Amino acid sequence: MAEIHVVGTAHVLKESVEVVERVIEDVKPDAVAVELCPKRLQALMGESPNVSLSEILKSGNVFLALLQVILSFIQKKIGEETGVKPGEEMLTAIRKAREIGADVILIDRDIGITFNRLWQRMSLLEKLKLFWHIFKGFFTKDDVENVLSNVDELVEEFRKVSPKASEVLIDERDAYMAYNVLKASERYDRIVVVVGAGHKSGLESYLRNPNKIPPIESLLEVRRGRISASKVFGFFLSALVVCSFAYILTKLGTGLALKAFLYWFLINGVFSALGATLALAHPLSILSAFLCAWLTSINPLIAAGWIAGYVELKVRKPKIDDLVELIKAESFRELFKNKAFRVLLVTALTNLGSMIGTIYGAYVILKMTGIDVRHILIP
Repeated sequence: MAEIHVVGTAHVLKESVEVVERVIEDVKPDAVAVELCPKRLQALMGESPNVSLSEILKSGNVFLALLQVILSFIQKKIGEETGVKPGEEMLTAIRKAREIGADVILIDRDIGITFNRLWQRMSLLEKLKLFWHIFKGFFTKDDVENVLSNVDELVEEFRKVSPKASEVLIDERDAYMAYNVLKASERYDRIVVVVGAGHKSGLESYLRNPNKIPPIESLLEVRRGRISASKVFGFFLSALVVCSFAYILTKLGTGLALKAFLYWFLINGVFSALGATLALAHPLSILSAFLCAWLTSINPLIAAGWIAGYVELKVRKPKIDDLVELIKAESFRELFKNKAFRVLLVTALTNLGSMIGTIYGAYVILKMTGIDVRHILIP
């Protein structure tokens, strides 16, 4: 069995960089394992991401992309406060490994798989809570070193805010990284493992109890075409609205049906356009959100935000450089001016506005049928 040294670090503290250097120099390992995947290493090295905004819009993972941008931005701002770039200790570990002739092993799960599993596992309420806590943390001025020194408390607090998110972001990755370290231990005599402090105890627990590591295939699975609860609700709401229109038209008359359609058109259009306006979208994007929302709201397979975002994409014409500059923004204002971020924000806020408009619009239409809405919502 290999001699394994696990170093827990805070990604934005200078002391972590110094500890990593010292441990590698003292142990002189055959291999250094770092909490990175190829994509994250590419991002730390400042290389252009191999993705386009068109692909993000087509995939429908706009909120997910926006979450990644915001998290990267917040981590960068914390790094500026402490004088250390995010991930500097990982790059230091790689550099020191090369200096002593040790192999470098990237042990973390692909970040795309992690974020996709995160988004699939979380409920709508958990997603909203997570965004709220991220923004609250962004505007709350805490002493960074005090916060990062209480890692266990921070992890437990995260588990309370979003249990499923903590399972995907912490527990699953602990197991995945432990699996890779154990595989490496079959080839190397001494290994230094550099991970974030929040992963240290979980990783060490799996190393002591490898039989508890789940089947690796289960940690890499990303379900395609999965029918989520939100999609089921969307189809149900769409069917309910269409049936309500049919009932009004056949039982209550054409005049009331036209009035119902006007309400539906305006409610959906106004809320969707309001979302686009809050993102300071181009007037054409706002107009497209207003005009298409009534139709996209009864078709769960397409969203008003996708259309508004596509218009914004064509008008703003962001380049690959804009995607790269996202993580280099020095302030929220500078981030907001970034063309790529603006496209993502327009798409996300338009979708949010459309969702609110759909729910409120469905309530209004149901009331026009004379049906007691309370009997549907509260059996």
